[in-house]
Amino acid sequence: MPVSELKPPFGRETIESIIPHRPPFLLVDEVLELEPGRRVRGRFLVPADGWWFQGHFPDRPVMPGVLTIEAIAQCGAVAVLADEANRGKIPFFAGIDDCRFKRVVEPGDVLELECEFLRLRGPIAKGQGRASRSTRGACRTQSASSARSSPALARVTRMGSLRLA
Repeated sequence: MPVSELKPPFGRETIESIIPHRPPFLLVDEVLELEPGRRVRGRFLVPADGWWFQGHFPDRPVMPGVLTIEAIAQCGAVAVLADEANRGKIPFFAGIDDCRFKRVVEPGDVLELECEFLRLRGPIAKGQGRASRSTRGACRTQSASSARSSPALARVTRMGSLRLA
C-alpha cells in the first residue's frame, strides 16, 4: 500500500503490509497516529494467553521487559518503513540506551506505544520510545535501528549493542 494511502487508525492487516513481523511475534495491534519517518503511536492488547506467560512466571504472569521493548521497536518500525525510502527493508536493532522499566505488564493490559525519531540518517534511525499501560509508564527507552534491504550478520560488540556487518 502506498504511503499516501496510509490513514490511521489501522490494524494488523495494514501493519503486516508495512513491517515483516508476524504472529506470534507481532506485538502491535493498531496504529493510531503516524507521521512516516518521524513518529508513531500504536497499541498492543496483551493477550491473556500470550505464549510467554506459561514460563514467565507461572504463578505471577508478567510480560518480559524485552518483549515490551520489542513492542516499542515494532511500532517504531512502522514509522520507519512507512517512509517510501525504506519500504520493503528489514529493521534491526542497532542499540538500546537508557532503558527503564516502571511497571509490570500483565495479561489483559493495553500497552500504548509511542516512538519518535530524533535522527534519521540513511538506513539508521535513532529515536525514543515509551510503553504505557493505563496511562502510567511501563517502559521508556532510547534506541537506534537499522533498516536493511537484506538480512545482515550481526555480532555483539558490547552488552546491549549490536552492530550490523
